[in-house]
Amino acid sequence: MKITLSRLLITTGLLMGATSANAALPHEATLYKNPQCGCCDGYARHLEDMGVDVTIVDDRELAGIKKAAGVPYGLGACHTVKMGDYTIEGHVPLAAVKALFEQQPEIDGIGLAGMPSGTPGMPGPQQEPYKVYQFQNQEASPFMTL
Repeated sequence: MKITLSRLLITTGLLMGATSANAALPHEATLYKNPQCGCCDGYARHLEDMGVDVTIVDDRELAGIKKAAGVPYGLGACHTVKMGDYTIEGHVPLAAVKALFEQQPEIDGIGLAGMPSGTPGMPGPQQEPYKVYQFQNQEASPFMTL
């Protein structure tokens, strides 16, 4: 009986931990992209797989959206996501998105410049470490490397 109760408690604890991590993610996001960009749609599908309802906005004036969001010049990517109080620039790995909402730092958002192979929505294997940056007032600093 003690073994069964111990297993039940451990399983419950693990499930609660997993639920807490996912509960930190907002339920909705808006993804701004160029209408012809299919990899951006792929990124949206990855967010949806995490339980996020994604609204896709095809917008050719992405520079203004990025500037208003505080994305540092030269560190942009093919799409910009508004999620909760944060901006997520580009194909940021989902582990970094989860970390952002678990930690909730006082920043404007996080990003991954370019369109690196192997990231959510991008085909191919990872070629090098993903250097995810954080930004505040258009100034970047390291957030995490994956």
